[in-house]
Amino acid sequence: MTVHPADEPPTPVRALAERRAQARQSRDFAAADQLRAQIGELGWTVTDGPGGYALTPAEPAGSAAADHYQVLADPAAIPPAVGRGGLRGVVPPGEHASGSRSATVALLVEGWPDDLRECVAALLAHAPGGVIISALDVGNREGAGDVLHELAVAHPGRIEEWHVAASPGWGASRNALLRADPAPVHVIMETSTILTGDVISPLLAAVAADGVVAAAWRGADPDRDLRGFHNAGPGPVSALLGYLLAVRADAARAAGGLPARARFYRNADLEFSLRLSPAGQLVVPEGDLPVRQSRHRGYHDTDPQYRDRESRRNYRRVLALLRARVGG
Repeated sequence: MTVHPADEPPTPVRALAERRAQARQSRDFAAADQLRAQIGELGWTVTDGPGGYALTPAEPAGSAAADHYQVLADPAAIPPAVGRGGLRGVVPPGEHASGSRSATVALLVEGWPDDLRECVAALLAHAPGGVIISALDVGNREGAGDVLHELAVAHPGRIEEWHVAASPGWGASRNALLRADPAPVHVIMETSTILTGDVISPLLAAVAADGVVAAAWRGADPDRDLRGFHNAGPGPVSALLGYLLAVRADAARAAGGLPARARFYRNADLEFSLRLSPAGQLVVPEGDLPVRQSRHRGYHDTDPQYRDRESRRNYRRVLALLRARVGG
């Protein structure tokens, strides 16, 4: 293997990087990951940023950046939480036993390593004790899997890492995290959601209330013509949004988990809410919750044709559930 000077990647490497950039734009991540591997075999690392990609010489074997971790074939290979312990009932904030897991914050990592760092740093700073971060990296896109491993090594006992080579989509990945969760409360969170204070405790308190099955930072109600949803809350709502959503894990599993057919997240959280709501109330807590939304790259930085096509597919199932509830 020949490693060329850092300031002059060879023509074959640049050609592979251009093909990979086109594959990412088309959301053909399997091809992009294969091209990343080919670039790596030629002694170069490709990283992505707002202005495009950069090529740098790969770290030598044995360095910290080249540290290895287990990569499973797909989310189905992640072991379930059976026999892993966990709490039987929903535990209000501050009442969990020392060393126990009161809730799990589940992150899906599909690239954007800087967003992952910011999200995790805020969680570590503001999430209460007993809350564990469980993150699933898909394909080490943009080196985000390497960053996840680095964070997990730096914070043992607080971050649980999973790595898969590929995934059928958002629903399958999210369901794998749910199956692997031994905690009584499962928190669905996007890496673009940034805590500015302890928002987890209000969500756990809401879920611990009688008759409540899930609580979230943002809620929605359907429009009268059922063609869309509008923002709703605080208080009981018809649906919850997946930017930051806490749900009783047993109820989530009883409802069939997250929509398995959803390859893309948009509207899939609405479908999940509608399937979950017969088990209890969905609520948005009162007050100004300490959280902000950074750039949602999963939406804004996704190929528009893919995004809109998958969003429409998801909403067709949402519409069928809504029509069933109103009798047609």
